[in-house]
Amino acid sequence: MKRRIYTEDHEAFRAVVRTFLEKEVLPHYEQWEKDGIVSREAWLAAGRQGLLGIAVDEEYGGGGNPDFRYGAVLAEEFTRAGTPGLALGLHNDIIGPYLTSLATDEQKRRWLPGFCSGETITAIAMTEPGAGSDLQGIRTTAEDRGDHWVLNGSKTFISNGILADLVVVVARTTPEGGAHGLSLLVVERGAEGFERGRNLDKIGQKSQDTAELFFHDVRVPKENLLGELNGAFIHLMTNLAQERMAIAVAGIAAAEHLLEITTTYVKEREAFGRPLSRLQHIRFEIAEMATECAVTRAFLDRCIEEHANGALDAVDASMAKWWATELQKKVADRCLQLHGGYGYMTEFPVARAYTDGRIQTIYGGTTEIMKEIIGRSLLG
Repeated sequence: MKRRIYTEDHEAFRAVVRTFLEKEVLPHYEQWEKDGIVSREAWLAAGRQGLLGIAVDEEYGGGGNPDFRYGAVLAEEFTRAGTPGLALGLHNDIIGPYLTSLATDEQKRRWLPGFCSGETITAIAMTEPGAGSDLQGIRTTAEDRGDHWVLNGSKTFISNGILADLVVVVARTTPEGGAHGLSLLVVERGAEGFERGRNLDKIGQKSQDTAELFFHDVRVPKENLLGELNGAFIHLMTNLAQERMAIAVAGIAAAEHLLEITTTYVKEREAFGRPLSRLQHIRFEIAEMATECAVTRAFLDRCIEEHANGALDAVDASMAKWWATELQKKVADRCLQLHGGYGYMTEFPVARAYTDGRIQTIYGGTTEIMKEIIGRSLLG
């Protein structure tokens, strides 16, 4: 089924992304995987190519185009290339909206030019050792000291945690915290008392630096409050729909790519004197996955259109995130199985896709949380 959501401009952008991947990412990716972190030069290169701050106003060095479909193209191409470690989607689609929609003019002048050039890498710190999807369990505190906040607490599983120059921290600014007592504070690299823990060793996405962050009496200037005081819960809920859409887009793109490479593999691989593709069981497996991907793609493309038009709600975003990422997980497992022993070898793309993609049903809100959001919308 032909896709109809992209224009010639989107496809021209896709060509730019593919060239960037070929020149600036793929030649270095194996080394980044070994190092556990990508080169800062890659971020600067992305800035030079106009891949950062696509939705940021041109006066700050951005692309001036809030159309989410450009972010979707980026997610699709990075997924197909098997290079999630360079987390441009996190920077653009997840953290970017907080800065463009909540920052004051003064904050935009300070932060957005570097955001767009790649000189300022960003992270958002929500998850804590004792609080994952449950934001009301956050214990990190920010105490009002007149002209500044004093921030104390710790965060974990923070993507871009090692490289980040700007960290948006979710903290309690009232004793009770919860839905009406959380705020967003921006902590900048070099702040006294701000420490990074180890670069966490994950089963996949090795080159995507993921860290523990610690805040010990960190003085955060009052002018680094992002958005409304005690308004973080609403801010987070508003922006989570786009985060979940970005994850969902990567999910269906991964499933489609895995199906593509596995279809090629079973045509070439022989067993019992004939190609695997001649076996009915194999044909049925491929047929089932192709149908599941096609149906999911139709829903996802509709969601992308809705979001680009500002009409996507949180429930549909949750449906998209749940369904696409669970399909990705299922397809990755089935495709690895169809590769046999070779699927277990890391030099085969299906092996890395299997481990890289496992996080998809967890971050951005687990599948269980997505079901709860959907269920509440229907049942109260």
